[in-house]
Amino acid sequence: MAILNFDAEAIEPTTDFEPLPVGDYVVLITASEIKTTKNGNGEYLQLTYDVVDGKYKGRKLFDRLNLKNQNQTAVEIAQRALSAICRAVGVMHPNDSAELHGKPLSVKVGIRPANGDYSASNEIKGWKSINGGTTLPTAAPTSAPAQTQNAPVSRGPWDRPQ
Repeated sequence: MAILNFDAEAIEPTTDFEPLPVGDYVVLITASEIKTTKNGNGEYLQLTYDVVDGKYKGRKLFDRLNLKNQNQTAVEIAQRALSAICRAVGVMHPNDSAELHGKPLSVKVGIRPANGDYSASNEIKGWKSINGGTTLPTAAPTSAPAQTQNAPVSRGPWDRPQ
């Protein structure tokens, strides 16, 4: 038991949040943690972004980068995403994910449709420097022609933690 001395009438309650609309948002990475995948055979970097500007200031976005996974495509996608994040915040050789925290960047946000037990949610589709850098999508390597710099790229279901 904990003594709270709290007045719920004085504070607006948290409500269920719908996903943010598709678009670009200025954010800061405010938390990061390596977690084990559900099946225990891999690890992902979970990132928390805080929107710091505009109508949705204060909202949070989340991303998971499968840095160790049996699916090599998932690992390649995660490594490309991490490279894009590092370039967007200007930290090219981080030793710790905390080095990415607190540096503003712009993220391209999309919506992942509801699927089974999961409701619709936001997904990060690209990152860029707020100092005019180009969008860096998370596309897996392909033999297809190169995409234009600002073309949206979808992540697939393989990028969700196992």
